Amino acid sequence: MSHRRTILTSDHFRLTIDRLCYQLIEMHNQFEDSCIVGIQPRGVLLADRLVKRLRVLSGSERLRYGKLDITFYRDDFRLRETPLKASVTKMEFLVENLNVVLVDDVLYTGRTVQAALTALQHYGRPRSVELLALVDRRFNRHLPIQADFVGTRIDAVDEAYVRVEWEEQDGEDQVLLFPYKHFAEDSEI
Repeated sequence: MSHRRTILTSDHFRLTIDRLCYQLIEMHNQFEDSCIVGIQPRGVLLADRLVKRLRVLSGSERLRYGKLDITFYRDDFRLRETPLKASVTKMEFLVENLNVVLVDDVLYTGRTVQAALTALQHYGRPRSVELLALVDRRFNRHLPIQADFVGTRIDAVDEAYVRVEWEEQDGEDQVLLFPYKHFAEDSEI
C-alpha cells in the first residue's frame, strides 16, 4: 500500500503516549481534583492507554476515569443515511468542580469536541476542561477549538484521511495518512 504514509510508528506511538502522560502528571499531579474522560468510541482507546500508563507513572489508583458517548449530541445525528450506533457511557462520578481532561484520538473539525462538551454538562459543571488529542489536524477546523495536549500535528488537506490504528484492534499501534480516495476504495482497511 504505497499510497499511505506512516506518521507515527509503534515505537514513536509508545513514546508519544508516555510524553502525554508526563505532561498530564506535570499539570494534574496525583489527579486529586482532576479526571480523564474518553470520548466514545475512538477516544476511549487512547484514554484507556493513558489511564493505564498514568496509574503506573503516578502511582495513583484513585484516578477518576469516564467514558462518554456523544452520539445523540452530534449536530449531524439526524442527517445521516444510516443510523449511528451509540456506545456505552460509563461515568460513575460527577465532574462538578473537577478539572476534566477530555480525550479523543483525532482533532479535526472540532464538532466531536463540541458534542462532548454538551454531553459532559449532564455530569455537572467542571472547574475546567482541557482537551488531549493524539493527532491534531490543524487545517479545516470548523469551530474555535484547540487541544491543550497534542501527540502530533498533521497539516493535511481536506481530502486526506488520518487513521489511528491500535494494537488491540488492528495488530499494530500506528498513525497513518491516506489520500481520501485511496482510503475509501481500499477494502483491506
